[in-house]
Amino acid sequence: MTVVDPTPQVHYEVHTLPTASAQHRIVGRDGPRADSGIKVTGKAVYGTDIARAGMLCAKVLRSPHAHARIVSIDASAARALPGVHAVLTRDEAVGLQPYGTMVKDQPTVAMDAVRYIGDIVAAVAAVDERTALDALDLIDIVYDVLPAVFDLDEAMDPSSPLIHPEAPFGAVPGYGDGASAKLRADHNVPYEFRYSTGNPAVWADCDHIWVDEFRYSRMNHMHLEPFVTVAEATDDDIEVWTSTQSPFNLRKELARIFTIPENRIRVQVPFIGGGFGAKNGPKADPVAIRLSQLCGGRPVRFAMTTEEVFLTVSQHAAKLVVKSGVKSDGTFVARESLVLLDGGAYAEHSPAVAEKAGYRMPGAYRWRHIDSVCRVVTTNTVPAGAMRGFGGTQATWASERQVDLIAERLGMDPYDLRIKNFKALGEEYVPGESGIDSDLAEGLRLVADAIGYHDRKRSDAGGPLRRGMGVALGVKDGGGINKPAMARVKVTSRGDVILNCALTEMGQGGHSALCQIVAEVLCTSPARVVYGRIDTENTPFDQGTNASSGIAVMGQAVRSAAENLRRQVLDWAGDQFGFEPSTARLEDWSVHTAAGEVHPLFGRIMEIFGNTGFEFSADGYYKARIDHRAPLEAPCVFWEIGWAAAEVEVDIETGRVEVLQLVVSGDAGKVVNKISCRGQDEGAAIFGLAQALFEEMRYENGELLNAEALLYRVPLAEDIPRHFRSITQEQGHGAGPFGAKGMGEGGMLPVAPAIAQAIADATGAQLRALPMTPERIFRALPGTQEDQ
Repeated sequence: MTVVDPTPQVHYEVHTLPTASAQHRIVGRDGPRADSGIKVTGKAVYGTDIARAGMLCAKVLRSPHAHARIVSIDASAARALPGVHAVLTRDEAVGLQPYGTMVKDQPTVAMDAVRYIGDIVAAVAAVDERTALDALDLIDIVYDVLPAVFDLDEAMDPSSPLIHPEAPFGAVPGYGDGASAKLRADHNVPYEFRYSTGNPAVWADCDHIWVDEFRYSRMNHMHLEPFVTVAEATDDDIEVWTSTQSPFNLRKELARIFTIPENRIRVQVPFIGGGFGAKNGPKADPVAIRLSQLCGGRPVRFAMTTEEVFLTVSQHAAKLVVKSGVKSDGTFVARESLVLLDGGAYAEHSPAVAEKAGYRMPGAYRWRHIDSVCRVVTTNTVPAGAMRGFGGTQATWASERQVDLIAERLGMDPYDLRIKNFKALGEEYVPGESGIDSDLAEGLRLVADAIGYHDRKRSDAGGPLRRGMGVALGVKDGGGINKPAMARVKVTSRGDVILNCALTEMGQGGHSALCQIVAEVLCTSPARVVYGRIDTENTPFDQGTNASSGIAVMGQAVRSAAENLRRQVLDWAGDQFGFEPSTARLEDWSVHTAAGEVHPLFGRIMEIFGNTGFEFSADGYYKARIDHRAPLEAPCVFWEIGWAAAEVEVDIETGRVEVLQLVVSGDAGKVVNKISCRGQDEGAAIFGLAQALFEEMRYENGELLNAEALLYRVPLAEDIPRHFRSITQEQGHGAGPFGAKGMGEGGMLPVAPAIAQAIADATGAQLRALPMTPERIFRALPGTQEDQ
């Protein structure tokens, strides 16, 4: 009897092209992460660990109805309960402004109506959690239940209830050539984005035109740390310790909500226990702040439960209709698409996600005409917001799946069809946009060869098991839109270095990578570089830790600050020791001149500045240039590419699928930190595996049925593919420091379509909806009723 070892075989490698072969002293080397010691010993401080003297506990009361008018609220019994210090209802929220990104429609607590099951209606601050929960039970609310809508098409029907009857404040950003947007474009459509280029007359040149519809499921972020905020606030000042990816954006939003100047608001960010996009914008903050104000400035801690996180924000479910025209030889000609994003009850980050989903629908292919429309649709469900991939996951699923369908219809191999139509290295993504900065064909060849794609043999003889392989590619513009970043580097008399910037650490290893960049520029040990705590009163500005911008955008600001500081130190040392600064170099806090002299700096600093010593300091800044030809007003900083190849085994009697091989690859441009790059690629791949086969927030009549960790299915260790391999490419074309690019999201984009094509290769079943459950696979098998 043959015994199969079920232990997954996980392999990692770095594939370096000659364009990225330059060696550096520190960048690209293996080394422990700067935060590894305090994390494995439990000393790291997260938002949930923050404690302040006299701190009160906050709890919230949520709506049991998907849509209802609030008739009355009686909180008198809750206020009278011993140990209760404040109760927040709509009466105490008068004057607070609603929030959101481009559309401001979400209140701190529900004012006139509730719009989904889980909408916050009231909040309590008490001496402990038990007292707060008891107080919530004493609040009496009378509702007038209203009709609700949960389906995208139903929500846009003019006969359905209008979820936001009064138009909230909204704004459309400036767009460049071909891009536009509208507020309240249709019934329950708060935002619509459109991108169009090329002459639509080319449809007449198409030999084939196909229209396909795809569905994308709603997922939860499943970050281990919940949303948590500790607030100390009065009517004049606000101070928060909070789990946010974007401290300065949060400060701006809080200033608007509470009508307080930004310089009276202080946001401090400890370590974050995962975010994946969810921790952008206000979450627990407004409730904690308002309760603290009602308590006269006493600290209030609002930490949601995991179940409450499910009721706060999600990824967007989507319906995607794609129309593509091609020539008989497989040449792509034209593509039109309509994407409907389920935005839930409030706009949240949906307008920005719509912008990206619509813009990314062409994929990495050459089209003569593109017309993409993406609409945010309001429904009576949990609000949807930013999530890893940010519209790219939905767009890649539909775009890549239709490429596979076109290949099948033309009788071509999906690999060959992709290679034929890929954008070339350096070719503009669309007119006015930056050029693709990875060799797409090289990456696809790499993952295909890794699983033996071209030598595959379908196992369709005897028994119910079938094997097949698939490949796919995902592309997203990275680095954010028009995104500025600032950094400050300081060096003490002894050469100890402090890096100040607002890149938040969520587990991605960004702090370590940025410290390595500083150490590389200053030619010192990474152990001598410390990442300063994030505090909006002292830390230089950053737009936020998102869009995989940590290395390519913030990294540029950090490198600039370090180079400016090095220049400052060498100029000072040149005056002191009498040499030309441009001919000298800094190494281990000594200056090495062209003449071979070595000048340690500590002694001279103490001699000149006295016993107090001195601190050198320099700032750095980076921002993509404005270009009105670029559709999104600024060219993309870099292109985040993900390649995947998968082999599956499908049981055609049950629809059960096992992923036998999964190979993923991202292009880092130039690796800064190997461990972090590996973690990003492999973590993203498991996200992709989750969306492919497992994760789905299931609704019934507006109620979320699996809103807890025990009911929400995520991949387990046993679900890791039998052979799992990640390859970090160094193609060397990145815009970041040393040719680096961001790579936090690309690895998840192609996994689901690669697995879908492998299933089709094995069985002929063409899946159009996620997740690809055994039931869906079985029903899609050729010859079944649903396949007809």
